[in-house]
Amino acid sequence: PPPPAPRIPPEKQTARIAVEKRKKGKLVTVVRGLPAEGNDLPELLTKLKNHCGAGGTLKDEELEIQGDQLERVRGCLTQIGFRVK
Repeated sequence: PPPPAPRIPPEKQTARIAVEKRKKGKLVTVVRGLPAEGNDLPELLTKLKNHCGAGGTLKDEELEIQGDQLERVRGCLTQIGFRVK
């Protein structure tokens, strides 16, 4: 099997966070811009869900957290070391 992709340090990555409105007026916080090959996205999603106290999912290299969790997600990602926009 091919060797696993090397981890990219969080300091060299920029996460883009947005709050989007979904059907029935539900809000979801979306984190984009983090490549799957340089990160453990399922582990990061678990950390964000626990920090926010909300559910979430991983879709096509996008982390989705239920609700308007913009400030909580920004704080958690900054604490881990990611640059945030």
